Amino acid sequence: QVQLVESGGGLVQAGGSLRLSCAASGTIFSLDTMGWYRQAPGKQRELVADITRSGIPDYGDSVKGRFTISRDNRKNTVDLQMNSLKPEDTAVYYCNSRLGGYRGSGSWGQGIQVTVSS
Repeated sequence: QVQLVESGGGLVQAGGSLRLSCAASGTIFSLDTMGWYRQAPGKQRELVADITRSGIPDYGDSVKGRFTISRDNRKNTVDLQMNSLKPEDTAVYYCNSRLGGYRGSGSWGQGIQVTVSS
């Protein structure tokens, strides 16, 4: 069974930075596409960024140029560096792991709160 544990969330002022980390177990991590999604109150869950097993990243339009996703296949971790944070980045952020399949499928972490104050 895949387990994903997020860490690093919290409260930050607009313009600041946070780094989220997700530790994975119970999966052949190096084969998975790993991703970060977020869900704000009253909104649908949306893709923030994902990264293929070969290290190719992709980003949601709202975070391009501000966020960077990276992975370490030796440590089974995927990180999300978030810079120039805005109040609209406030959401619960979820780590995702999938082996093939479509975006939004696969396994999920429990989520971690990120709050950006204005």
